Amino acid sequence: MNQLDSEKRAQVLWAICEGNSIRSICRMFHVGKNTVARLLVQAGEACAAYQDQALQNLTCKRIQCDEIWSYIGAKDKNVPADKRGELGLGSIWTWVALDADTKLCCTWMVGSGAGEAAKEFIQDLASRLANRIQLTTDGHTVYVEAVERAFGNDIDYAMLIKMYGSERQPDEARYSPAKIMSCRTVDITGKPGTKHIPTSFVERQNLTMRMCIRRFTQLTNAFSKKLENHIAAVSLHFMYYNFVRIRQTLRVTPAMAAGVTDRLWDMSDIVRLVEEMNTANLTAERSERTERSYDPFGDALGGHGLTKK
Repeated sequence: MNQLDSEKRAQVLWAICEGNSIRSICRMFHVGKNTVARLLVQAGEACAAYQDQALQNLTCKRIQCDEIWSYIGAKDKNVPADKRGELGLGSIWTWVALDADTKLCCTWMVGSGAGEAAKEFIQDLASRLANRIQLTTDGHTVYVEAVERAFGNDIDYAMLIKMYGSERQPDEARYSPAKIMSCRTVDITGKPGTKHIPTSFVERQNLTMRMCIRRFTQLTNAFSKKLENHIAAVSLHFMYYNFVRIRQTLRVTPAMAAGVTDRLWDMSDIVRLVEEMNTANLTAERSERTERSYDPFGDALGGHGLTKK
């Protein structure tokens, strides 16, 4: 089977990370749609595995959490009645935890917007930290129980609750965001510093996702059709965001600022992760196939093992 060379793979992945659609990438680099989709899934799997190991024992001090909505296949109102409630069809949420100082995305999770998803997300965040932190979330009530279960009293936790107006002026567009009428902070646990309660950094990260992950762009037909591809796109985005893309304010990548790596990555490094994963998977498949095909006791047990002549 013909495969893209490493340079072309790097170009395709770079285009995905910069917000290009799959079809536009096909036109730009003269590659097939299925080839791009397959590479996306492989890259997403490799990036998720690497970051799962690399983002451990983090020494973050201030973390902001938020969730961003998208959908797969169709919006909720258009999902068939017999398939409503299935994960991977309709509304999908990406939970994000961001270090306010280094802008490192410490962890993320794609799932539902329910309380169980929040518990899993916050528990994963807690397992990656090496010290006590100050945590800020929005007013989503599911965070309260999730944080208590994961951290207990060993955290300084506050909520930033924003109140939105429901009425729009007649000349406003249908999709105009609601106006913020007021906001207030609520201390939940510990003694969170008042100056560090805002969620502006993680909300700005949500905008970055909307701009850089094509399937998050609203009012288009670029939405995800499969949950697997959606998760892969998010994993690849955060690998690019954490390790490759230099923050203008920091002049280094978030991973460098947080001490996770000591060098600047480029797309060829991500391609190397993909190739190493593919090689490991191929080796494992060959080993498993060999074990299945040769059983010295196959004939004696009535099986189909190979016999020597």
